[in-house]
Amino acid sequence: MELRPERPADHAAVEEVHRRAFGDDGEHVAGLTRDLRGLLSPTSGLSLVAAEGDQVVGHVLFTRSVLDAPERLVDVLVLSPVGVLPAHQRSGVGTALVARGLELADEQGAPAVFLEGSPGYYPRFGFRPGEPLGFRRPSLRIPEAAFQVRLLGRHEPWMTGTLVYSEIFWRHDAVGLRQVQGVPPEPRP
Repeated sequence: MELRPERPADHAAVEEVHRRAFGDDGEHVAGLTRDLRGLLSPTSGLSLVAAEGDQVVGHVLFTRSVLDAPERLVDVLVLSPVGVLPAHQRSGVGTALVARGLELADEQGAPAVFLEGSPGYYPRFGFRPGEPLGFRRPSLRIPEAAFQVRLLGRHEPWMTGTLVYSEIFWRHDAVGLRQVQGVPPEPRP
């Protein structure tokens, strides 16, 4: 398996990974991915694929958002989405993508990476609940346990405050969880 930056020729395959990985929500995640790519720059954010030969089997995206800290606004990254083709899930592809992405985010100088995700999965990468560390969720629809942060080498103690998602997450209604027929939502995997 090769981990490498996503290329323009990979776009359709990456979107198909998310369609298949996320099932009924797959088209929504593919559209979010397509729009989030516009936030990438050579110095901020990254999009990685896992490939076996010519086949893209997994993808992870880290894009710029802002931390509204007391001293000033701070550029941070948000990890979303990460997807792996169903036939390759539970084989280490997602783990490899997230781990490599965090290494590269640290090399880029990001002070922190935030996500909404399973509190049972992401601590293995050093993610911790954000609120006890002084971070506030961008929406109350994000379960406290799902709002997590990984502090990186450039983080300084004064860098706390409210995470402000990029407009794209709001436009796609990809923030937090919605109730379905009065049933409280469950944290995302």
